[in-house]
Amino acid sequence: MDPDGSGHGDSNLPPGFHFFPSDEELVVHFLRRKATSPLLPNTIPTLQLRQCDPWNLIAGPALEGGHKFWYFFAARPEHGSTTRATASGYWETVAGADEIISTAGDDVGVKKTLKYYLGQLSGGGEGGIRTNWVMHEYHLLDSVLSDRHRHGACSRKRRQSELNQWVLCRVHESSTSGGSHGEDSKELSCLDEVFLALDDDLDEVSFGI
Repeated sequence: MDPDGSGHGDSNLPPGFHFFPSDEELVVHFLRRKATSPLLPNTIPTLQLRQCDPWNLIAGPALEGGHKFWYFFAARPEHGSTTRATASGYWETVAGADEIISTAGDDVGVKKTLKYYLGQLSGGGEGGIRTNWVMHEYHLLDSVLSDRHRHGACSRKRRQSELNQWVLCRVHESSTSGGSHGEDSKELSCLDEVFLALDDDLDEVSFGI
């Protein structure tokens, strides 16, 4: 990987370099920099998750790393939200899969695991069709963003919350199946998803004479 984490999101890494950072590096060297120095150039681009179905990331808006992973920053979701909507479906968090990320013995972030579903989540709790796309979403703990310029616990806590507006996402297509909403849920490959999207487009065409 690039030793200093600098560069532009749309530039290619030099020959022989592979972007495949650890969980700790993603939180400490990338997500914390994004929160504290947002104007600095970043290797990882910033995207609007709502506009990006997972298979569209392959086309280039996200940074591709080793072993077919795609990286990008996104706006931090509302506290307590378990789903992230996109044009064709939604990401849903896997309950009980959160992992604490630590460095030098200190907790610095949380790694959430989400799975992608085609369709819309209905009010009755019935979900869409599960795919084999997986996203790891990295959150920075507010306590990591210490503010040395303000005094008082209330103002410091408010300042930390204001800075912590981003998450770092790592997406890949898994070859193994995972949990689903129900026994009848189906898992789709990347090609299946593309063909289904094409079918949806055809359904919108009027064949009336």
